[in-house]
Amino acid sequence: MKIIAVIPARYASTRFPAKLMQDLGGKTVILRTYEAAVNTKLFDAVFVVTDSDLIYDEIRTHGGNVIRSIKEHESGSDRIAEAIENLDVDIVVNVQGDEPFIDAEPLAKVIEVFRNDLDKKVDLASLMREITNETDINNPNNVKVVVDQNEFALYFSRSVIPYPRDKSVGARYLQHIGVYAFRKQALLDFYSLPMQSLEASEKLEQLRYLEFGKRIKMIETTHIGIGIDTPEDLEKARKMLKIES
Repeated sequence: MKIIAVIPARYASTRFPAKLMQDLGGKTVILRTYEAAVNTKLFDAVFVVTDSDLIYDEIRTHGGNVIRSIKEHESGSDRIAEAIENLDVDIVVNVQGDEPFIDAEPLAKVIEVFRNDLDKKVDLASLMREITNETDINNPNNVKVVVDQNEFALYFSRSVIPYPRDKSVGARYLQHIGVYAFRKQALLDFYSLPMQSLEASEKLEQLRYLEFGKRIKMIETTHIGIGIDTPEDLEKARKMLKIES
């Protein structure tokens, strides 16, 4: 089974333009992320996919694998699907370009799902973690997921799910963490399928997979990614890098 990591990398960012090209301890954020993915030794290959000449040149100059995205895309899945369409690969893991401090353990967990899925019942695998703070639960930026008894996703929402009509039941709230592993065919199917009302309403691409019958296996973890979304996050990352070195 051939497994690759793909890092979608857009230059533009609403909250922090050009964040992937910012300096982080003498290297750009995107280069550090690429190198961190390679250093996990979990993948047969790692690719950056970008529509930016600057990012393309940055990875290529340092000897990395980079694919130029040709079309404009609505989602990360679309961008990845275009990139891997003609690659000989079985499983594709989506690594976030703004998370240079990659933790190998959660990535290994989503990969292991497919190694154990001999009947090929899983189309995607992703992560979730329990949240208990009411502010976190009610925050629409924290995407929640509900699962069945076998931990396959039933629905994702920015709303509070399940709704606590009876607070004595003790429902658990699970936040979706956007680490994905895909079967190649699931990605290609996504690429050819139209957006439906649920995805359009919630602005969550994973709902397209569910609406068209794809099965998403969720794995519970305590992992919390360290992303760089603001200049303040970059300063924290620089301090963290100094501590680690």
